[in-house]
Amino acid sequence: MTRLPALDELVAGVKAADRAAMGRAITLVESSRVDHQQQAQDLLTALLPYTGNAHRVGITGVPGVGKSTFIEALGSQLTASGHRVAVLAVDPTSSRSGGSILGDKTRMQHLSVDPNAFIRPSPSSGELGGVARMTRETMLVCEAAGYDVVLVETVGVGQSETVVADMVDFFLVLMLPGAGDELQGIKKGILEIADMIAVNKADGDNAPRAARAAHEYRTALHMMTPASQHWSPPVVQCSGLRGDGLDTLWEQIELHRSKLTDVGELDERRRRQRVRWMWSMLEDQLLSSLRNHRGVSNALGQVEDDVRDERTTPVLAVRHLLDIYGHPNDS
Repeated sequence: MTRLPALDELVAGVKAADRAAMGRAITLVESSRVDHQQQAQDLLTALLPYTGNAHRVGITGVPGVGKSTFIEALGSQLTASGHRVAVLAVDPTSSRSGGSILGDKTRMQHLSVDPNAFIRPSPSSGELGGVARMTRETMLVCEAAGYDVVLVETVGVGQSETVVADMVDFFLVLMLPGAGDELQGIKKGILEIADMIAVNKADGDNAPRAARAAHEYRTALHMMTPASQHWSPPVVQCSGLRGDGLDTLWEQIELHRSKLTDVGELDERRRRQRVRWMWSMLEDQLLSSLRNHRGVSNALGQVEDDVRDERTTPVLAVRHLLDIYGHPNDS
């Protein structure tokens, strides 16, 4: 009960969009301490009624595509038109690379000082599941503070694109002009989850190549089944550096939201996302519990050796470890 006044004060501060309160709330969310995690869940439960109103947009792109320049240009355009924009990152590689690209605020000099923008780098936990949880919960804090657009950037590689796509309403993939090799190398899975492809740097001498690339991406998308029967992913051209094409790009994002809202698909998408998030957290916590179990920890080295040297099968090894885990006296 002694925590309630502090919790109420923090909730009020977040709702008032007080940056110091938001900082304390997000630090609490990102903490690995057990007592802090419980306090964070109490905080998020209190904030939940004030969340869910933001337009959640995920952004990924091939290396060198100019994501930071693009995000700053788009974010600045949105704040100029009256929106309040939060920029978050999912970067499971940050503990090895020295921090998220968003950690260097000089990359977004204008947006980082914009009073209607909030930039939060990825926590450097290095674990995708942990970073994703923290980013999702930070998103809720930002929404409760009144930010109506949340841009979630995927900085790392691999599964992070899919993880980001599963926490947003719209997933944007940035590509470079001159499809050619890029089209051959792009992962089919990324095209399957894209709600739009934007060919960035479509300016100057790049303009003709950008037009050809856009044509090739449209052809590739036409050969695939759209994720939604109510939306065919468009391909647009833009220049984050010059700000060209960003109006058209955002109009498409808003059109997508309008169409999916009208048929109830957007709400259903968020419902499915919440359930998948629950299962993801359950899997992470069960695995952590299993690894920290005293009996499992003691047996794990020998069991791994037995599997490695073919003295037992992986299936039998798993059954053996689960039998140990299920024994209450060994916990």
